[in-house]
Amino acid sequence: MDAGSIRQAYLDYFRERGHVRIARANLVPREDPTTLFTGSGMQPLIPYLLGSPHPDGTRLVDSQPCFRAEDIDEVGDARHTTMFEMLGNWSLGDYFKSEQLPWLFNFLTEVLELDPTRLYVSAFSGSPRWEIPRDDEAIEIWTELFSKAGVSAEVVDLGTAEEAARSGIGEGRIILYDESQCWWSRSGPPSSMPVGEPGGIDSEVFYLFPQLAHDPAFGAHCHPHCDCGRFVEIGNSVFMQYRRTEGGFEPLPQPNVDFGGGLERLAMASIDADDVFEIDLLKSVTAAIDSMLPAGSSGDRRAKRIIADHARAVVFLALDGVEPSNNTQGYVMRRFARRAVRQGLLLGIESGLLSALVGPIAASYQSAYPDLAERAGYITEVLEREESLFRRTLARGVRELPKLAGPLLTGDVVFTLFDTYGFPPELSVEEAQSTGLPVEEGWRARYDQLMAEQRERSRTAAAGMFKGGLADQSEATTRLHTATHLLYKALRLVLGDHVVQRGSNITPERLRFDFSHPAKMTPEEVAEVERIVNENIARDWPMNISQMSPDEAFAEGALGAFGDRYGPVVSVYTAGDPSGEWYSKEICGGPHVHHTGELGRFRIVKEESSSAGVRRIRAVVETVEPVTVSA
Repeated sequence: MDAGSIRQAYLDYFRERGHVRIARANLVPREDPTTLFTGSGMQPLIPYLLGSPHPDGTRLVDSQPCFRAEDIDEVGDARHTTMFEMLGNWSLGDYFKSEQLPWLFNFLTEVLELDPTRLYVSAFSGSPRWEIPRDDEAIEIWTELFSKAGVSAEVVDLGTAEEAARSGIGEGRIILYDESQCWWSRSGPPSSMPVGEPGGIDSEVFYLFPQLAHDPAFGAHCHPHCDCGRFVEIGNSVFMQYRRTEGGFEPLPQPNVDFGGGLERLAMASIDADDVFEIDLLKSVTAAIDSMLPAGSSGDRRAKRIIADHARAVVFLALDGVEPSNNTQGYVMRRFARRAVRQGLLLGIESGLLSALVGPIAASYQSAYPDLAERAGYITEVLEREESLFRRTLARGVRELPKLAGPLLTGDVVFTLFDTYGFPPELSVEEAQSTGLPVEEGWRARYDQLMAEQRERSRTAAAGMFKGGLADQSEATTRLHTATHLLYKALRLVLGDHVVQRGSNITPERLRFDFSHPAKMTPEEVAEVERIVNENIARDWPMNISQMSPDEAFAEGALGAFGDRYGPVVSVYTAGDPSGEWYSKEICGGPHVHHTGELGRFRIVKEESSSAGVRRIRAVVETVEPVTVSA
């Protein structure tokens, strides 16, 4: 089965078992300040796993694109990707292990028709430290399932992955690991979880590729959690039933099932390919890369894998409203885009790399994500702009390197070239070596230290942002948040309907609003936007809230943040009478004032460039006595 067929079969399978398919979440979390990107299917569901009722009920299923930038250095081998799709099903206090594990086994062996003799599973061995017992229930269920399939299933208790590598699994098929392997939370094992974080023991399913030999570099013996590649995890059922406390763990209000299965890895198993880049979703991209290679060249396999992975990642990031920049998510996107272009140069592809891959990627996801094709023009424009900028940057970096380096290329200079000019570190070293410039021993360690500090600054910049970029829900922040609604509409009235929100960040002191516009605003345009906003503050419009479907909201003229994914019901805030005269109407989940007259005087402090094709306004509201005018 190809990946699209597997995705559809999975969704159908769980819908037949009473699950409601939910919309995918944006790759940029709107209400989770702990991370830059959506890295798992459960991440958007944390409030519901903690006990809040979900509007679609207690049985949910979805397919969620995910992005994990921390895997960037692993990409290029046969298994790792940074962007992937996670198939998920959840029970929010409904069914538990006795339903989940048989359903999963049946799906894998009956629907996907995977060979049960190549399936291996893990279960929790128990933790005296945390007073959490061994998962005998899962062990019993797995033993029975394998037995019915005619497969012997010996239980082997291995503890840690290191102990497993020393001892091997023998004839084992149900492998017991401790909390270092068979525990799941967003923060890792129990000892690293913050107070309040949910988590639980898990039971994973692995697929064996016997055609691969074990690599002893990863230990004397192979086992399911070995990194040599013979075993690939294709699914993980997390039995999320605990919450971290100051002294240990307490039960959640409801025991939950949180399953995640990598679509790409399931596709690997389905076609018995030990290389993820052989599945249809990625093979079509590498084929497009092959078509761009110079005549007679087959290209380096690792370089082609990096390009295929990174191109897919930046296409999805662009779809969800991210644009390359030097801050937070945009910084990561820029790094991925430029890394792909750099690999293309090594293959002899001199121009048009990323834009040429938008079409093949969109075609691969046509049935699941048709908006990729619908927005292909915009995505292509974003990536063409970044690639063109980077190619100019490369030329500039070649000129600046000898000026900055002086007699020695140091780690600090390598970082400066990358941070200021986007010049890849490897290219700095290559250029220095080609000209005979000495390279500092240990440059990489210093460069990595500075990069780590840069990443920490990016994370810190993102921390505290929630509900559309609000720093808090104070009265001052609420007033500025409401002002962004009035600003958004005024920008569209003055500049045109091409203006689309690209991001916002609001503190008690000021608002920052990013929007699409190709040119610097004139002083007259800035003044007119400011006038319109203040006029509608003075009209003291009531801020009305109503609940409706996204389609109904858009049909009524409501605006939404570019790239957002909405559930079946959204909140719409209208400045004015929703069924009569109104000024602005916007889908939003943040806090608002009751009347626009509460805002005060609106003043634009600065209008500037945010990134190519995106402008940024910084503004404040100054408290004055409310003045109203007749409508």
